[in-house]
Amino acid sequence: MRVSRPRVAVVDDDESVRESLPDLLRELGYDARAFGSAETFLASASIGETRCLILDIAMPGMSGPDLHQQLLLQGHRVPVIFISALTGKSLPVALLRNGAVACLAKPFSEQELRLALSAAIPGA
Repeated sequence: MRVSRPRVAVVDDDESVRESLPDLLRELGYDARAFGSAETFLASASIGETRCLILDIAMPGMSGPDLHQQLLLQGHRVPVIFISALTGKSLPVALLRNGAVACLAKPFSEQELRLALSAAIPGA
């Protein structure tokens, strides 16, 4: 019997993040998919299969917070971990108030990611 690994989707316009973060997620035991934009993720078949979303905050077109709001409006309650190179304390606080599981500053450590994933997908 094959045990399925929880799907984590990474949505980030930075190609280096889209290449490296899914590799790390696979090493941690997750099934990872990467998308270059919020619009690409929304058009994919991955929405219903995704157990956690890792979203860049600032992207061309639809931002990570905009995607999160769109998913909530569509009835998708997938846990979200925001990542960003932006600094400042007010934005993460607002995102956490709006339901994000965590907000990680780039570059973040493997341990920070593990903790956020544990909070997003308990028991995975």
